[in-house]
Amino acid sequence: MMYMSLWSNPKNLNRKVRKVVKNTPSSSTVQGIILYIYTILPSRQHIRQIQLKIYLQTKKLLPNSDFALTTHWKMIEILLNLQLLAPFFLFLFLILPLLFFFSSSSFKNKDPVQPKDIVTIPKSYPLIGSYLALKRIGNRRIQWLSDIVQISPAATFTLRRPLGRIQVITGNPATVEHILKTRFSNYQKGYSFINPLSDFLGTGIFNADGNTWKFQRQVASHEFNTKSLRKFVEQVVDAELSDRLLPIMALAAQQDRTLDFQDILQRFAFDNICKIAFGYDAEYLTPSVERSKFAVAYEEATEISSKRFREMFPLVWKVKRALNIGSEKRLRMAVREVHEFAKNIVREKKRELKEKETLESVDMLSRFLTSGHSDEDFVTDIVISFILAGKDTTSAALTWFFWLLSKNRRVEKEIVKEIMDKSEAPVYDEVKHMVYTHAALCESMRLYPPVPMDSKEAVDDDVLPDGTVVKKGMLVTYHVYAMGRLESIWGEDWAEFKPERWLEKVESGKWKFVGKDSFTYPVFQAGPRMCLGKDMAFMQMQSMVAGILRRFTVVPTVAEGVEPNFISFLSSQMEGGFPVKIIERETSN
Repeated sequence: MMYMSLWSNPKNLNRKVRKVVKNTPSSSTVQGIILYIYTILPSRQHIRQIQLKIYLQTKKLLPNSDFALTTHWKMIEILLNLQLLAPFFLFLFLILPLLFFFSSSSFKNKDPVQPKDIVTIPKSYPLIGSYLALKRIGNRRIQWLSDIVQISPAATFTLRRPLGRIQVITGNPATVEHILKTRFSNYQKGYSFINPLSDFLGTGIFNADGNTWKFQRQVASHEFNTKSLRKFVEQVVDAELSDRLLPIMALAAQQDRTLDFQDILQRFAFDNICKIAFGYDAEYLTPSVERSKFAVAYEEATEISSKRFREMFPLVWKVKRALNIGSEKRLRMAVREVHEFAKNIVREKKRELKEKETLESVDMLSRFLTSGHSDEDFVTDIVISFILAGKDTTSAALTWFFWLLSKNRRVEKEIVKEIMDKSEAPVYDEVKHMVYTHAALCESMRLYPPVPMDSKEAVDDDVLPDGTVVKKGMLVTYHVYAMGRLESIWGEDWAEFKPERWLEKVESGKWKFVGKDSFTYPVFQAGPRMCLGKDMAFMQMQSMVAGILRRFTVVPTVAEGVEPNFISFLSSQMEGGFPVKIIERETSN
């Protein structure tokens, strides 16, 4: 057969590949080669023919043995998997030599005395783009890209990725407004974003475009009114604080025990989102340090799904998924655990709706189930997306907030002063008017945003306000982390943690909050996709800060001068957790 002769004779294969390259446009050369390799691999019809021949021959030689049947099925499996491994043949024959050449060259030409603080736009090579530079910086990709944005004209540069993929990365407010509002319809999540996350998030609101996204946003919007916010603060957050969080912190202070405060904050936020959105008490915030199976699976699913974006070739993770091996096997198991947890919540709510004619309180999940969209898989995707929104973002923001307070005791004193002027258990209206605390949280998220980068895919060709040409299918990424560090926006003192930059004094001598427009400060996105839960997030965080700092001081246990590493898997984290000691505040009595 044709494919047998080609693979047995490398000269024939090389001649055919050169022919494909010659007759294929340069921008799609690699795709052409991949397509050709697929054509020379055995088709399913050929596999059936080979399968039959092997079976008949082995049955003829060993008529009374099961060996024929065993060989029959093994050969089917091998031949089918051979089709899936075509990209790896391409990688071995074409890409590995190029990688070896460029990596060798980069090491030979490397200046050993080049200062570490010199930032340049990364070199790009044929086929692999700037992959070597991305690989070299490891888990500091966010900071590295931020540094490049800061030195680039108009705070925008073009990153060339493997296989000719191009990504525009920007920190320019005018460009952010262009993609999130002015040309909103032209910049969608797109296939490049949705596909890698589809196994985990499905068609949930954070992984959807068009009518699917519009419907979910419309139904969810009913949960973010003033009445719901008041209920959230006075019933959900206050109860979780007084009944669970504060007793755990008091016990840790009494026993002089170290807590992973990042984990504590994630548990708190998870319980809150389950109560307010699904009417379900997960009871995850407990004195036990043991993490539930769901929590472990959720974190693994988040991390592996996020790392799919960093693969040099997307085909790598797709083949691993098809073969159910390595990280993709772990992802499949983790996603199964997460989906089962979410489905149980949906089934319990369906049972509750069936048994009761009217519910005491209507939560978001009830609204979705009574809206005519009761498909279990669809609603499960919605549940998982809102867990992602409620659990990871506020906990990430507070983790870095308490870290910054530990380094800026002046700011902490101002916040404590504001807290002491309120009731011991502040009610909704008091929490709402904690102006200095609100400014300090905004300042913290400027430096350490919960979602440091977000990308959109161009539906059609376009030109950005700074003149950058965007072709259909290209990604445009706005770098929130970089924008919080731009001198052109925040001034020469951008590196300082300074809540006063959000405030101004009024005639009475009190502070008045002065916000920034959402395109300069897109921590909560902007335009039609502006975060629905923004006000709820601030109310939750301000209530927590008031409850915690009235009674305790949070003291990190890291060595003096050691800076924790800022990383991100869909949302930001403090690498390795946030170990702290809890100290009773003397003024609490």
